[in-house]
Amino acid sequence: MVLTLEEVCAEVLKRTIPNNDERKHVLELAKKLTKRVKAAAEEAGIEAEVRVEGSVAKDTWLKEEPDIDIFMQVPVTMLREAFGKICLKIAKKATEGHKQIERFAEHPYLESFINKTRVNIVPCYQVKKGEWISATDRTPFHTDYVKSLLNSRLRSQVRLLKRFMKGIDVYGAEIRVGGFSGYLCELLILHHGSITEFLRSIADWRESRVIDYEGHYKGREQDARKIFEEPLVVVDPVDKGRNAAAAVTKERLNELVVASRAFLENPGLEFFYPQETEAYTPEELVQAITTRRSTIVFVKFGNVRAVPDILWGQLYKSQRSLRKMLQQHNFSIIRDHVWSNEQDLNMFIFEVKQRFLPLTKKHLGPPIEKRKECEKFLRKHVGATTTVSGPHVEDGRWVVETKRRHMDIVNLLVEKLNDGGRRVGVASLVSQSLANTLKMLVNEEIMKLYLSNSEFAKFLTEYLEGKPKWLSGTDEKN
Repeated sequence: MVLTLEEVCAEVLKRTIPNNDERKHVLELAKKLTKRVKAAAEEAGIEAEVRVEGSVAKDTWLKEEPDIDIFMQVPVTMLREAFGKICLKIAKKATEGHKQIERFAEHPYLESFINKTRVNIVPCYQVKKGEWISATDRTPFHTDYVKSLLNSRLRSQVRLLKRFMKGIDVYGAEIRVGGFSGYLCELLILHHGSITEFLRSIADWRESRVIDYEGHYKGREQDARKIFEEPLVVVDPVDKGRNAAAAVTKERLNELVVASRAFLENPGLEFFYPQETEAYTPEELVQAITTRRSTIVFVKFGNVRAVPDILWGQLYKSQRSLRKMLQQHNFSIIRDHVWSNEQDLNMFIFEVKQRFLPLTKKHLGPPIEKRKECEKFLRKHVGATTTVSGPHVEDGRWVVETKRRHMDIVNLLVEKLNDGGRRVGVASLVSQSLANTLKMLVNEEIMKLYLSNSEFAKFLTEYLEGKPKWLSGTDEKN
């Protein structure tokens, strides 16, 4: 059944706006938690103002996944060295008996699950506007600012945009995603007035742009472009020196652009609620790998002792370094990726055109007019055991054909990573894990892990299919 854009949005709102009972349940839980955190702080001898922030405070939360953000505003006299440690202890006390996960942004905070509801307990300093000590100090000001401007219609539009972002996998400012935060979605709706107008605007994206809702740089837009280097700049209304879209990567922005174009052309619920990935059967997996006629190398390793944001930062840094190293050794990378369960299993995936390179490679020497460099080049290569042919002059420069040291990408990776890979740019915490738990798998050798880990199986299926879920939906409608 083909739906109009208005019909799609109406259906999504039915699914995302909480009813009275759901709203009452979440608000009562938030109130109860606020009291618990306040009591735990008093017990620890800390004078803290405890507030509900985020989407629950602003009434922009999605009914299917309510997140409650409780902020502890502590006195500015608390030393930074003790700030995270003391507040984490308070948060753990307030959520005793429930699942607790330590998270880290600029400083530690606690994630807990109470009655299947995710709760974040975050410390910040009780500061005056503009006198920020930690990054989270702005959040209460964000909440107050957005609450003063949103009405019922705009809250619905925010919910639609959040759900759209989630559906196309660009929602979340954490390093793992590099996407759009809830606060950024709210600012974008305030600026554009509706999800439709925002999507129309972003669908015409051509170059970096500045959105400055409060007009901090009115008449001085070029100044803002000099201050902020990111492709999308949304000047934070409560802090003109901050880009609220700083976390958005170019890749996530591009994905939003093409998804917006597709949605406006062919509106559908799949943009908001994509179908769950059905992992390939073993036979389908083998066929999907073998028909590519490439080589997929899985660099598998175990636990990295780091909270998720630190973990993903180290994984991405290491991935970039390993990609560069492989390219320097003339391996042609088709695609590469990172996967982690954020616990005891991590993976770098490198897909290359071929596992083995020829023994001989062509090495270009200096132009013949550079006499000293030519003499040095000849001394190095004439009669060398690594020289297969040459040196000879070709197109005005010396050229030699030499033996490669590494013909097999697997052997290359093993040699570089057996000691952790620090010398090739692997991040420190990842290096420690690689040195102790490295295992290399090629193509179908991944099958055992694939069959034992359903989340990895879904990921690998999506990787091999290689297209966004919403694109499959538009194909079916066409």
